[in-house]
Amino acid sequence: MHPNTDFAALPPSQFLRTPDAGRFLGLSPRTLEKHRTYGTGPTYRKLGGRIVYRVDDLRKWADRGLRSSTSDPGTGTVFAARPLTPEEMSSASGR
Repeated sequence: MHPNTDFAALPPSQFLRTPDAGRFLGLSPRTLEKHRTYGTGPTYRKLGGRIVYRVDDLRKWADRGLRSSTSDPGTGTVFAARPLTPEEMSSASGR
């Protein structure tokens, strides 16, 4: 994808490979790889050995961290790219 791509204009059904999905989210490709390993990241698909992310899935995952203030508990949590604790696993299963 071109470096000046307007990610906001991408259709929700558009698929992005890991480097472009990382740019879309402001994360490194390696961070997305870690999220895949630990099961903490956005939904992805494996097509013929290639990992792709649907734009809508990236937005939904990022929106779990949506807050309007520091006191807003929000509706979900975007966990760090690491193994989850048992407590985090139980809270993540309710997503």
